[in-house]
Amino acid sequence: MAQDSGIKKFENFFEGFMFWSRWVQAPLYTGLILGSFLYLVKFFQELYHTFQQTTTLHETEMMLRILGLVDISMVMNLVVMVTIGGYSIFTSRIDVDSHEDKPLWLEDLDAGQLKIKLATSLASISGVQLLKTFIDYREAEQKAGAEGIIIEIVIHMVFIISALLLAQTEKITHSYKHGHAAALKFGDGTKEEEDEH
Repeated sequence: MAQDSGIKKFENFFEGFMFWSRWVQAPLYTGLILGSFLYLVKFFQELYHTFQQTTTLHETEMMLRILGLVDISMVMNLVVMVTIGGYSIFTSRIDVDSHEDKPLWLEDLDAGQLKIKLATSLASISGVQLLKTFIDYREAEQKAGAEGIIIEIVIHMVFIISALLLAQTEKITHSYKHGHAAALKFGDGTKEEEDEH
């Protein structure tokens, strides 16, 4: 019995240590937050250079510069989703349910939903890059050639298809879970009715 008690204590300790190990991810999320500040500096550097050259830039060049800023903001959105979503799902629950500024995308967020949001964000970022290529098609063709542009299109399509497949998989998984739960509930109700009779 004493040996069994010792094994149980060790098991409880080890399981507690495994559960605590989720906090190893916290420094990673801290690093992403610091990276966000660095990217913020880059954003304002680009904005400042664009402001300086406003009178000399051609319309197409200005559009490309603005799309570059949009690209940075979308990457920042991606980092925020990974940081807040990943922390709240895998490390510790963030208690913001009653906060008036709680982001809508945090509603009912789980690992599957986070993957879909990340995949759609990547597809959006890839779409902006592709738009920049199409706006300045001649220069892009000179730099990367027709094959390079085709590769960009293929990569963008892969991101879109991946997002669709993830969404479909998540839909099937959720419908299975809800269907299984409903079947169990119906089964329990039937059993209770049989017990009453």
